[in-house]
Amino acid sequence: MAIQDLRDQIARLPEQPGVYLYGNAAGDTIYVGKARALRDRVRSYLGARGSGPKTDALLDEVTSLDVIVTDSVVEALALENNLIKQRTPKYNILLRDDKNYPYLRLTLSEAFPRVLVARQVAKDGDLYAGPFLPATLARRTITLSHKLFGLRSCNEVITGLRPRPCLEYDIKRCLAPCVAAICSPEQYGRAVEDMRLLLEGRVDELARDLDGRMREAAGAERFEEAAHHRDAMRVVQAVGARQQKMATTAFGDRDVFGVATGAESAVIQVFQVRRGRVVERITLQSGASAAGEGPDALISAAVQQFYEEQDPPREIDLPVAPDDLDVLEAWLSSKANRRVKIGVPQRGDRRRLVDLAVRNAEVAARARTGGTDSRTPALEGLRDALHLPGLPRRIECIDISTLQGAETVASVVVCEDGRMAKGEYRKYRIRQGPGTRDRGPGKNTEPPADAAESDSASALPGPQSPVPGPSRFLDDFAAMAQVVQRRFARVVEAGGPFPDLLVIDGGRGQLDAAYGALERLGLANLVAVGLAKREELVVTRDSAVPVAFAPSSPALRLLQQIRDEAHRFAVTFHRQARRMRDLRSELDVIPGVGPRRRRALLTRFGSLTGVRRATREDLVPVVGERCADAVLTHFARSGPRA
Repeated sequence: MAIQDLRDQIARLPEQPGVYLYGNAAGDTIYVGKARALRDRVRSYLGARGSGPKTDALLDEVTSLDVIVTDSVVEALALENNLIKQRTPKYNILLRDDKNYPYLRLTLSEAFPRVLVARQVAKDGDLYAGPFLPATLARRTITLSHKLFGLRSCNEVITGLRPRPCLEYDIKRCLAPCVAAICSPEQYGRAVEDMRLLLEGRVDELARDLDGRMREAAGAERFEEAAHHRDAMRVVQAVGARQQKMATTAFGDRDVFGVATGAESAVIQVFQVRRGRVVERITLQSGASAAGEGPDALISAAVQQFYEEQDPPREIDLPVAPDDLDVLEAWLSSKANRRVKIGVPQRGDRRRLVDLAVRNAEVAARARTGGTDSRTPALEGLRDALHLPGLPRRIECIDISTLQGAETVASVVVCEDGRMAKGEYRKYRIRQGPGTRDRGPGKNTEPPADAAESDSASALPGPQSPVPGPSRFLDDFAAMAQVVQRRFARVVEAGGPFPDLLVIDGGRGQLDAAYGALERLGLANLVAVGLAKREELVVTRDSAVPVAFAPSSPALRLLQQIRDEAHRFAVTFHRQARRMRDLRSELDVIPGVGPRRRRALLTRFGSLTGVRRATREDLVPVVGERCADAVLTHFARSGPRA
């Protein structure tokens, strides 16, 4: 093992921050990394064998080690980034800008700027916007700059001394700055500023400006000019509506990252938000060096390489938190000479924008692989292992959640084409059998979470509850049978859609209970499997031997993801049901007593005991005669409390 030959050198490394460089037999740098403590970080590679194919290949090829000590880990990060950029080591994550789509370049470095197409962004003083997807959108925007604002398209030197304008002026596609008597530099500068606002996404500001010019021209009876400003304002408003659907001033100035990983590469999407609007989207793509890397490592590399060439905004939103988040914040803050905050939003508009960036990254990743989905191998693996007639495009999973038999609930989650379809999730309260003892006022029968499923189940022949009898609570098997019956009775009534694969969270017992309910509905042909938590074995009806997937199998990972999502959804609903039970009052079951009257009764009489002892004369002023009679009747039936 090549890395073991460096054991003595590693033992002599300092416990200081710095950068380490691995080299191969040819003298090339094959990996560059940073460390808070060089000795500890590099020594961890001695036991890293088996952690992944990429790491194993690196350890086999390493023949030399070099280190550079720095004063701080922030300096180490900056040095690491520079060395990766200069030496391009093959085992580092290397990201490149997306060059498949063009940018628009407003040549502010010229006295009379133009709008040109550019394939790369350069630091030359010009304004770059984009990339534009598809590329034809860039051409249409250039045409807009000529028709609306009259920016020139020629490349001649403008002196203002030309005797007459060209044809572009006659067809109203240029202001003719080449003729000083027609267009002054100030007038042309205003058109350039309008185009700049459009490229920066500040369409509301531009529309207000155009509206003011229109009214001014109309007041001065320059009706042709006013009509031009009116048409330009309408086009700008339409462009702005299409350009940005999700915008709020709360976003401010920030960059939002999204990441999508594949088997052979990864794609990073960066949304640049300025003044609350997404004005640019930039794509970074990795090569094979990122294969097998986690999202946190990809995000860390993306942040370092992306901001090497440009200034960071005050806030950056990431989908996951990298291990070196504090180091990245310190490095970016020192680079920008101001505080830069990195966050991982969990909810709200910011989280939705992060999710949007992630979805765009996934779309870009699929486009680069010819439209193939990284989830297809998982679906193909399930089809082959379970001998399904086709790809399991629609997978449903059922999970039961309870605490010692109390407040038993169930969840159904749906996965379509490898993605969770959250809009089709359902949750159920498990109904208790006729022999269930009274668990307190209003608790002997739990209504279903969705009435549609309840109604469809009541129309079925046979008992409503699979386990009538003296038992107080239903067991796991009976609860599973009840949920399957209620769920698929509704599906039968609606005519579908039926799942290609039904996953039961549990073993053989839960699977047999589910098939029993399916047979009663005439759906015994549906394919159902059980996934046991501990062994992660897949139980099938047709085989006594469970199916064992390899731990790294995409099919098993997909099943685990669906099962874990069903468990999360069920546990969340179970906790909610327990909270509702704890907060429930005996007053809730009295006809005519809603939240407002319950609050009025408790406020007036202090407690449930006070309401029980109240007379009709006491109750009528608070809730009225009819409701007072209902309260008295209820407590008369339930009898006095001991």
